[in-house]
Amino acid sequence: MSPAASVPVPAPVPALPPAAALRPADRADLPAVLALLADEDRVVDPATVVVTEAYERAFRAIDTDPRNELLVLADTDGTVVGCLQATYIPGLGKGGAERALLEAVRIRADRRGGGLGRVLMELAIDRARSRGCALVQLTSNKQRGAAHRFYAGLGFARSHDGFKLSL
Repeated sequence: MSPAASVPVPAPVPALPPAAALRPADRADLPAVLALLADEDRVVDPATVVVTEAYERAFRAIDTDPRNELLVLADTDGTVVGCLQATYIPGLGKGGAERALLEAVRIRADRRGGGLGRVLMELAIDRARSRGCALVQLTSNKQRGAAHRFYAGLGFARSHDGFKLSL
């Protein structure tokens, strides 16, 4: 086998479905994003979500900070079917390059399995690359086995153990 044959070839990035667009979230998207985060195993009606002042403050902080992006994947009718938050972190590691931290990655429960998650992640990775980030990282709850397999399929490698301290 030649050396080139042993190098894995990344899977092609699926085209964004014509009925969906990735864009920065606006305030009107907040109930839909909170609905995605409320329960990843079922579809929550955004109309039932209570948007508290704490959520409003958090959204404003993300929206006005150039190192943060709340991104949504929306159908042409405006229905939010996916989201994630990207935070760009400056650091002295990796030659002083930024790293992108992806959090709150969700695809609506009834829309999974059709490639939207892959598209969402690949577009977020492309955004990080275009900013000059040297690394994209994320954490995921240890109980989310399907999500871990999904991230591994995108090329993410388990490299660290994470620790949290609730305050």
